[in-house]
Amino acid sequence: MTQSNKTLQKKGKVEIDRDILLSIINLATKEINGVHSLTNSYLPLIKKLAKPKSEGVSIRFDTNGALNVDVYIKVYIGYNVPDVAYRIQENIKNSLTSMVGIKPGKINVHVLDVECDEQVQ
Repeated sequence: MTQSNKTLQKKGKVEIDRDILLSIINLATKEINGVHSLTNSYLPLIKKLAKPKSEGVSIRFDTNGALNVDVYIKVYIGYNVPDVAYRIQENIKNSLTSMVGIKPGKINVHVLDVECDEQVQ
């Protein structure tokens, strides 16, 4: 093997901005039927103003390096809440794995409200 081939085989470091992870999780959540919106209603007012990009999404890395996710949502009335929550978890897991190669640890879905805006199909 030549010296140039050895150089090409070295792996570099990939850094992913926190906002990218938040955006992926946000979009993966909104793709699920039955989700009205993500909400920051659980946060105190000062934190709502400080973190507008993280609307309804909280992420943190645990001591083992696993990404733990919390999403806070409102659902439309008439949808099966456990089913919606499960589909959100699966979609977030699949999106993070396929887009950025991160297999998340815990994905917690917090349903904070039910909205009556949409007619049930």
